[in-house]
Amino acid sequence: MKRALALLATILIFFTNSSFATFPVWEYAIDPLILEDLHDYLVLTSKETLLDASYIPQDLVKVKVHATNPGMELRQVAARALEKMFQAAKEDGYTLYLKSAYRSYQTQKTMYKNRLEKYSRDDGVVAFPGSSDHQTGLAADILNYAWTQQDGMRPEFSETKEAQWMAENCHRFGFILRYMEDKQEITGIIFEPWHFRYVGLECAEYIMSNHLSLEEFTQEVKDAIMDFEQLGGDFRLYCEELKRLPPPIVLDNEEDGEVSLFYTSP
Repeated sequence: MKRALALLATILIFFTNSSFATFPVWEYAIDPLILEDLHDYLVLTSKETLLDASYIPQDLVKVKVHATNPGMELRQVAARALEKMFQAAKEDGYTLYLKSAYRSYQTQKTMYKNRLEKYSRDDGVVAFPGSSDHQTGLAADILNYAWTQQDGMRPEFSETKEAQWMAENCHRFGFILRYMEDKQEITGIIFEPWHFRYVGLECAEYIMSNHLSLEEFTQEVKDAIMDFEQLGGDFRLYCEELKRLPPPIVLDNEEDGEVSLFYTSP
């Protein structure tokens, strides 16, 4: 009992003296350290936010799933998450096929040029070079077997059981349905029920449960940071404070042995 009281007193003292007291309360649903996005999992690509032609992810790995072509790559965290999603789909009776993964700027440029030459206009099917989700190494086009045998991909794929399973379950693996049917005016891209983008578990859960496009989510985050800073906070410094863990408090617990307690968030 004495140990518990001493521990409680130590925690209260830390809270009282902590520099967190100088910051306003963070109100947004997602942890600031996730939104700090040091690994670029939340990078937005669009015609308004282009990736540089030289941008190449440094942690690309081959994806070990059924695929229409061998050797396709994603960033490591996305590749491992996709493998888990494919396995879960298989356990539920669905076989998925990876149609497209990482694409370089130059590959996207060639595809866009070919599309323009074929249709004489930008029809929203092939992304403008630098605006493609695929260049991030975090996006995957996924089909069932029947659709791998068709010429091209169309919104009607959404009527398949595989597409419906992915839309309902992708967030469990950190993916979102990137180009939703009713978000075309926001994204500038047609409905693509085959296109999934890795953003991490917490953000995927939030985005899909709130039916947001990545553009809308990005704006929400910007607004949350702006609100925080208008109240006197500094988002960058706040994240730095969150990373500063105090020394562990070690207790000699008679039943479970030593216990170390770390402070992790305000």
